[in-house]
Amino acid sequence: MSRFTSAWQSDFAWKFRRSPVAIVSFLVLMTLVLGAVFAPLVAPYDPFDPGSLNLMNGFTPPMEPNMFSGEVFWLGTDDQGRDVFSTILFGMRISLFVGFAAVLFAMLLGVTLGLLAGYLGGWTETIIMRAADVQLTFPAILVAMLIFGIAKGITPVEYRDQMAIWVLIIAIGLSDWVQFARVVRGATLVEKNKEYVQAARLIGRSKGAIMLRHILPNVMSPVLVIATISLALAIIAEATLSFLGVGAPPTQPSLGTLIRIGQGFLFSGEWWILFFPAVTLLMLALSVNLLGDWLRDALNPRLK
Repeated sequence: MSRFTSAWQSDFAWKFRRSPVAIVSFLVLMTLVLGAVFAPLVAPYDPFDPGSLNLMNGFTPPMEPNMFSGEVFWLGTDDQGRDVFSTILFGMRISLFVGFAAVLFAMLLGVTLGLLAGYLGGWTETIIMRAADVQLTFPAILVAMLIFGIAKGITPVEYRDQMAIWVLIIAIGLSDWVQFARVVRGATLVEKNKEYVQAARLIGRSKGAIMLRHILPNVMSPVLVIATISLALAIIAEATLSFLGVGAPPTQPSLGTLIRIGQGFLFSGEWWILFFPAVTLLMLALSVNLLGDWLRDALNPRLK
């Protein structure tokens, strides 16, 4: 039996096939992700190429020919004549990159601190968990804004636009590590008293080897679920920060930046400039959230 056949016949795959919500969410998410990854090939225009812009195409409604050039744009154009469909595809690349990178950073930091707190205990656990408790008293978006503002303030002016995306990733990641640390610390407290960990101690395994080789693989199931749900929150956080003007720079517009641009034209009649990026962001966040909810239920041993 091949690996593909074995995976297809597994309980996990059976649960996936039995869930219409998971299937639809997965298909929507894959469509959006693939559209973003292959944006240079899929997008009809390059919205960041000044030579391809035509100001005469500005404010063209969706699926209507432009009164000057006669060109038709699926989702219309913005004030600079950029194709909205193309800007969404390229904007999703920034949003998804920031989301995935921020969650990966938060997961690495949170899992590491959670393992240390749960296994070592003592002052290590007290310091880490008190820091987590203090951070939980503030909304995550405010923590991200504070970190982003401080980092941007100490970055030289000539490098701010180049470093903005990386600063944004660090800011969102530092605002989201707590939930990973708390879950891993709780699971580690349970696992470290089991017989296989005690046997590893008896044969002289180091603390680092025990945490990485023995405990970590057994606490990863809830971490993957949290990471999936956190991805949607990270994407929304990036969009919120960019909408407020403290996220992605105008030279690298994300979905949040496109929504901020479109908001200025909403009441003048050009509704499509805001509507389509906002719907794309909603579909992206909702599909990730629904998939994360299904994954949480599928991995829950009480529901097996």
